[in-house]
Amino acid sequence: MENNSRRTFIKNGLLASGAMAVGHPGNLFANSKEQALKNITIKTVDSNFERGPLIRPFGFKGGYMSEIWQTISYLESTSGQHQIGLCTQNVLWSDAKVFANNSESAGNALMYAITERAQQMIKGQSFTSPVDLLDEMLPEVYEYAKKVTSNPNLRKTFALNALVGVDNALWLLYAQENGFKTFDDMIPKVYKPSLSHNHEKAAAIPLMAYTIPIDEIKTAVDEGYFFMKIKIGQPGTQAEMLEKDKARLSAIHKAIGDVRTPYSKNGKLPYYFDANGRYEKKETLLQLLDHAKKIGAFEQIAIIEEPFAEELEFDVSDIPVRLAADESAHTDEDAIKRMEMGYKAIALKAIAKTLSMTMKIAQAAYERNIPCFCADLTVNPILVEWNKNVAARLKPFPGMGNLGLVESNGHQNYKNWKIMLTYHPHSNASWVNAKKGVYELNEDFYAKSGGIFDRSEHYESIFAKH
Repeated sequence: MENNSRRTFIKNGLLASGAMAVGHPGNLFANSKEQALKNITIKTVDSNFERGPLIRPFGFKGGYMSEIWQTISYLESTSGQHQIGLCTQNVLWSDAKVFANNSESAGNALMYAITERAQQMIKGQSFTSPVDLLDEMLPEVYEYAKKVTSNPNLRKTFALNALVGVDNALWLLYAQENGFKTFDDMIPKVYKPSLSHNHEKAAAIPLMAYTIPIDEIKTAVDEGYFFMKIKIGQPGTQAEMLEKDKARLSAIHKAIGDVRTPYSKNGKLPYYFDANGRYEKKETLLQLLDHAKKIGAFEQIAIIEEPFAEELEFDVSDIPVRLAADESAHTDEDAIKRMEMGYKAIALKAIAKTLSMTMKIAQAAYERNIPCFCADLTVNPILVEWNKNVAARLKPFPGMGNLGLVESNGHQNYKNWKIMLTYHPHSNASWVNAKKGVYELNEDFYAKSGGIFDRSEHYESIFAKH
């Protein structure tokens, strides 16, 4: 950041802190305790990463991943406090062109370089609000990301994905310095309306990618999973894609269409399709919906996520199912634009677009009465808890009972998932693993905020030199 910009930001942060001290009514970042927030200065930064090999190639957007990098951000303040934030990188999801134009490892290295750049930018910087700091650094990080990837049209989610670990570390440091003990305490007052529920359960949504056999889908349902995320938009021409998607829908509906669940209002399994922007025309999607009607699956379609590429900016309010925006809703401004186009749900990704941006998007959706749910990025077990903390506090989704919705598919895809679970500071807690398709969000979950404030011995050991 330029020195003038940095001085202005710090000055504004100090002014905001002063306003809080006197209970200024115009302050939007005041927390429920109305205390003055500390001005925190970042003294030391560090980072590292681990590779997460996958059980099988993971296919979507017409591509396939074989591993997922877990990057780790270390931040220490001038008061001697430190925190570690985690990030699961997903180059294919955040920008398929970067994935296609580089080797898989090179694409991951590019995103990691952006994380490192962001950390160097905030070294020596002061902040009182993680949200404000993210807003301050994002434009410069995004411009740097475009240069690093040699892609002037880079999708903003690429930069946001790279910032997740940094943002999480900032939130944890913010909570530690200000004495906040729970996720509820940490939520700024302006965002509390959208994150005010405390569900006792959250549906655990598994992901059924192109290569998942029908038998495995049926097995998941037999185990109690009832809200299925199914990848559509398979590789090939538009005509080939449509025929493959029709066949996939038919096979799935034949296998599980008659199963019943107590969690949906109509008693049937809700279908959640994710096209990752593969459909190029409304007419093609309508043909898939006509097929769903013919086979009796139409009324079970709860969501179709991101059917069209984000550059296809047309009104979708005439499509007779609930469309959700995901990667096209990079920021709160983008989300508002999608809602104005007729999208009737937003997939929140605190684990892919940063918690700071997610709070802004959730509040924008809440103000427009648009429901939200939490989608996964095949993240590690600790990041699942960040997502669950958001999902646990969202309004119930239309057509479902009083429960949150959170996708988690890491257990389906990582070779070393059981080892990764041991890095969780409360790996044996009753709320960590789903049981019969739901996460039990009891008092202990809320008291511990899913364990996100507790230190992980594994990740702490990586930065033992500090």
